[in-house]
Amino acid sequence: MKLIEQQKQEFLDYLEIEKGRSLKTRSSYDRYLSLFFKQTKISSPTDIDENLLREFRLWLNRQPGTTGTLKKNTQNYYLIALRTFLKYLARRGVPSLSPERIELAKTPGREIDLLNEVELGRLLTMPADQDEKSLRDKAILELLFSTGLRVSELTGLNRDSIDLSRDEFSVRGKGEKVRLVFLSLDAKEAIKTYLKKRVDIEEALFVSLKNKVGDAPTRLTSRSVERIVKFYATKAGIGSKVTPHTIRHSFATDLLQNGADIRSVQAMLGHSSVATTQIYTHVTDKHLREIHQKFHNRKNTGS
Repeated sequence: MKLIEQQKQEFLDYLEIEKGRSLKTRSSYDRYLSLFFKQTKISSPTDIDENLLREFRLWLNRQPGTTGTLKKNTQNYYLIALRTFLKYLARRGVPSLSPERIELAKTPGREIDLLNEVELGRLLTMPADQDEKSLRDKAILELLFSTGLRVSELTGLNRDSIDLSRDEFSVRGKGEKVRLVFLSLDAKEAIKTYLKKRVDIEEALFVSLKNKVGDAPTRLTSRSVERIVKFYATKAGIGSKVTPHTIRHSFATDLLQNGADIRSVQAMLGHSSVATTQIYTHVTDKHLREIHQKFHNRKNTGS
């Protein structure tokens, strides 16, 4: 095994064990670094210099993507993986290119899919029947908007994850970080009603419906929840694409538009950096502009 391959494996072990990254993240970093090694044909960290990096970036920028060339965001995934690897090497005193020499490609402003207040209201009221499926789906939608959970966090919940006598519970998110999320009265009531309807002993909070007598319910997958959200969005007559993450976006912007500070929203979303949370500021800036236009009318000042 080449020295660089051995160091990559040690780095991936470090990510998984010491940094608590998921197996999916480990696999992604492995893929990005392996392509870099293959394209540059390096055998040692000392082979990595600015010329080699520039040639790799040029090659990466010319690779085909789904529409034209590879998106800048996708290119940055490779650069972030390489920069993280170089930081790991630097901490261990292994000579190589300084990680500070890697600048990410500039990307266009990220567009956020959002539901307006009317659309959100229609979506949440779509599951209106009292059968187990409708009660389950109602609880899912209410919980997503009440907490801003990622879909993977929602599907990982067990019945004992939530104490319905309280208005809050802890969830383990990305990087195994634990954060506090809060239950609205509507979400608490929806979950309580749904669990009363359940007669199975499966520990998962949200489970599939039995197809036939004797079948045991199974934990819902993220894909299943995405289909549920899409179904009710279509039923509500919402033309834009709606996903669990759309509801998470709506949760964050609702907080900011109603006066929450960005650091608090960062904590409730489980973002490791406030820079990630700042993608919502252009939405709240628009909201502030509308308030300014409504309440700061020169004709009313007497000037």
